[in-house]
Amino acid sequence: MFVKFLRENQLASYFLLVVRLYLGWEWMTSGWGKISGGFEAGGYLQGAVQKAGGDHPAVQGWWADFLTGVAVPNVDLFNILVPWGEFFVGIGLILGTFTTFAALMGAVMNFAFMFSGTTSTNPQMVLLTMFILVAGANAGKIGFDRWIMPLLKKGRNQLHVVENKNNHRPVG
Repeated sequence: MFVKFLRENQLASYFLLVVRLYLGWEWMTSGWGKISGGFEAGGYLQGAVQKAGGDHPAVQGWWADFLTGVAVPNVDLFNILVPWGEFFVGIGLILGTFTTFAALMGAVMNFAFMFSGTTSTNPQMVLLTMFILVAGANAGKIGFDRWIMPLLKKGRNQLHVVENKNNHRPVG
């Protein structure tokens, strides 16, 4: 019943707009702060790896292995991906453009930060993001998705018509 409300009710779309604007602002300003202030993930990544030791590690061994084997050697790439990813997730949520994709990418980053031993606002942001993901298209109805998604659907349907015409073979 609650899922149906989130997915179909116009009042829910207004609630989701407020959630989107809050999350979008948080992501956008965090990303912009890193872009404009210079960002270097190396120390953060090394700190996360160090949190994998001891009796009660804050970081699981498998995640520390990922950080050591993938993130640390490619820190220059992560120095670009993290700030710009945060910024674009924020813009997508604020504008309501590819809303569920932006929310999903934000949740992925929140989980990556939590896996790395950082709590902060990440659990709260994940919880709010779940409402957007469950709501689906209704989360972006008050935003550019109102116009973008029907155009994409129309384009996809036209592509299927063309494919069906080209693959149609008469029987007999």
